[in-house]
Amino acid sequence: MKPPPANSRSRLSATVDRQAQRLRRAERERHGVLAQAAYLGTLGLVFVLPLVGGAYLGRWLDQHSTGYSIRWTLSLLFLGLVVGAWNAWQLIKRHED
Repeated sequence: MKPPPANSRSRLSATVDRQAQRLRRAERERHGVLAQAAYLGTLGLVFVLPLVGGAYLGRWLDQHSTGYSIRWTLSLLFLGLVVGAWNAWQLIKRHED
């Protein structure tokens, strides 16, 4: 049997080295289940807390205003939705870097 050319061996060696480096890097950067659960919990909190806070503050303001109104509740609920979405987007963007 004839041995393969030297160029083929060096190409194979370079490919194996590159794949080994990728595997080592993937192992270092792999996040466990607990880390992923913490990330998802944080993501949920930064989205939900402004939403719920806006609803409660709006309801409190509507109770202290004259007449029946849900204007503050709806306005601050929408504002909480926008702020929560922006917070979640910023957290995802920071996590990707």
